[in-house]
Amino acid sequence: MATMVNKIFKLRIAILVIAVIELLSIGFLTLFYLLNVFNFADVPYIESYIFLAFFVFILIDLIFYVASINKINKLRTTNDIAASSLIGSDLQEAYDFGAIGIVVIGDNNIVIWTNSFIQKNFSDIVDTNILDLSPELNELLVGPVNKVVNIEQKGRIYKIKYIADSHIFIFQDITEHQNSVKYSREQRTVLGLIQIDNAKDVASDTDELVDATNKIRSLITEYFRQYNVLIRHIGGDRYFAVCNYTSLEQMEKNKFSLLDAVRDDGAKEGHRLTLSMGFSYDIEDIDKLDEMARNAYDLALSRGGDQCVVSQYGKENRFFGGKTTALESTSKVKLRSLADSLLGLIKDSSGVYVMGHKDMDMDALGACLGTMCMAEFQKKPCRIIYDPRLVESKTRDAFSSNFEPDVYNRMIISPNEAIKAITPETLLVVVDISVPTMTMCPELLIGSKSYKTVVIDHHRRGNAFPESPSLSYVDTASSSASEIFAEMIHYASANPPIPLNPTYATFMLSGIFLDSNYFKSKVTGARTFDACEILKSYGADNSKADDFLKDAYEEFKLVNSIANTLTFPKYGVGICMSDDKLMVERAALAKVGNQIMSLKDVNAVFVIGKTEENTVRLSARSDGTVNVSLLCEKMGGGGHFTSSACAFEKQSVDKVYEIVVQTLDTYLDDARNVRPGEGGN
Repeated sequence: MATMVNKIFKLRIAILVIAVIELLSIGFLTLFYLLNVFNFADVPYIESYIFLAFFVFILIDLIFYVASINKINKLRTTNDIAASSLIGSDLQEAYDFGAIGIVVIGDNNIVIWTNSFIQKNFSDIVDTNILDLSPELNELLVGPVNKVVNIEQKGRIYKIKYIADSHIFIFQDITEHQNSVKYSREQRTVLGLIQIDNAKDVASDTDELVDATNKIRSLITEYFRQYNVLIRHIGGDRYFAVCNYTSLEQMEKNKFSLLDAVRDDGAKEGHRLTLSMGFSYDIEDIDKLDEMARNAYDLALSRGGDQCVVSQYGKENRFFGGKTTALESTSKVKLRSLADSLLGLIKDSSGVYVMGHKDMDMDALGACLGTMCMAEFQKKPCRIIYDPRLVESKTRDAFSSNFEPDVYNRMIISPNEAIKAITPETLLVVVDISVPTMTMCPELLIGSKSYKTVVIDHHRRGNAFPESPSLSYVDTASSSASEIFAEMIHYASANPPIPLNPTYATFMLSGIFLDSNYFKSKVTGARTFDACEILKSYGADNSKADDFLKDAYEEFKLVNSIANTLTFPKYGVGICMSDDKLMVERAALAKVGNQIMSLKDVNAVFVIGKTEENTVRLSARSDGTVNVSLLCEKMGGGGHFTSSACAFEKQSVDKVYEIVVQTLDTYLDDARNVRPGEGGN
């Protein structure tokens, strides 16, 4: 600062000296001319010489003025002010050590002063207008106060902050910090669990099983070696994996092509071996990381296998694969274990509440009655959480008309009453749904709760799931929840065997009819027919079960009118729409879908209709070559591989149509089954 002051002082002295010389010269010339001193006035052409002298003075003044202005500007923008003279040598050392630069700007954003850090790393800032440098710096000047931006220059990363009150830019070199953050991010620990699905169900003998699994193990080892993943066989058909986030990120970009490789190998070799994988990351607690990996792995299994679930702490799960339907298991051991576990939980409770989904259909009611049957066997009171306004009309009418009024009233309880009456000793069973917000009484599943919960469903599980259930069973290979309960009641190891009320059995059979579309659905398997046989043995009336599902003429007319709107935005994939001013039941949308799927060359159909004043629903059906569950999940819904749905709040039917088309444009290729025609179950 002292150097700059001295230069300005010297400039002022020079101006004063020149001014004095010019004034004295003009004074002497004037005096000599007027008094004719030394015959000055008689000199030839003296007037011309005097005029020339005045011109020279003016020219000198102009030159000196320009030179002075340039000198002053140069002094204003010069960097010869030592930072130590302003902030002290110790503080300057701190700035140098912390790689911090300072730029002071004046009027018109002209740089007045910079420290040595800026001079060394940002030479283009010196003697310039700060706005000319980069959009980022310009953004700091015109943007919110105290905003911070990062810029990259010559391979270095700088964080820049502008202090508006002081007209000061602060530059900090954060390259090392950013590199450290990037390295830490890339090196985050990732845990994974991998299992070969269906190994014991696809081979007819031990040798065939060994050959098939050995081939799959080679594919697993080779794939993970490419991505630097440590893989260890932990027994049976399961593997444990450890890697860093960089490896996981590369596998995600590759969309876990191992899933396709294993599936393709199965197509060539004539078996249906697939993989289920779960990975977790982004938390340092190794126990929590292990728990997340297991949950992701369980979620992949519960969604039908042949997929990978990636769980990031605090974020929504990411899904890969899931292009084939679940393989039907013929083992009764798991069902017996499930039934015995549920009976044990019922026995240890003071009573049971059971509920299905909103717009309860015959399958959800059949599963509720199956739960009631098991509770009655254990001599525990059981009530169905039931709101008639949230029940499909045919289901509501059949339920109320097939039980005596006093029995009917003892069987049900309203959601509000259930919230008040439930106790820590009560067991809450959720059937035919696993999404808390879509249940008959979401309040019982949201937030902390002291009572035990059980979830039994046949739809693909999504991110939303009741927290910490005491027992959960999601079997996507089952045609319906009623099928699962028919099997549990029959195969439970209870002695004497569990009796099933014939009326309950009839409702459960009707539920199977509904969800299997009278055995025409791809989810229909040998287990479905076995379950029907079980229910018939308990006295189920198939004629009456069919009557429960018959349409009135008005509904038949409505279904056909909606079906007549069928269009095909994609080959083999149709969309039907009801009138936006017309209210339709969700069951009617499903019937339209089933009717369209009976046509040739239709792989999938989406039926859209307004079911409530502010709600538009979509019902999706597929022949097994398109995974409609994956497509519905992209729109916020979910369900089964060949039967799914979703709801849209405050949207018009036309807007939902656009959403469906956009989803098909983006995800249809991923949703198409790589093995068409092999829907199976």
